[in-house]
Amino acid sequence: MEQPTNSFLGNEETPLSTPTSDDRTMAILSHILTLVAGFLAPLIIYLIKKNESSFVTAHARESLNFQITIFILFVILFITVIGILLAWILGIIAFVLVIVASIRASENKLYRYPFNFRIIK
Repeated sequence: MEQPTNSFLGNEETPLSTPTSDDRTMAILSHILTLVAGFLAPLIIYLIKKNESSFVTAHARESLNFQITIFILFVILFITVIGILLAWILGIIAFVLVIVASIRASENKLYRYPFNFRIIK
């Protein structure tokens, strides 16, 4: 098994088995659909696929946890005046990390966001 690759954009690792094309598509969707559906897309994908594919489950769970983390951070930022001014930076960071996660899923890699409250285990 290949060693995990760490960077400021997150961690990636090669899964033990190669995912199918459908698994890869669902993993990509669990990240990219958050741009329009928020946490609902990874939640639905997680609930549907949690017993079928460990690759899709890992991506959907990571994406769901990231969306929860971003929501919590936005709430904290909007409580403060300076936070309202900085919230757009968090939005850009979240957008970039969702794109990176989608690319890693398309490369058949498991991806972990660089900062994430891992609430869903």
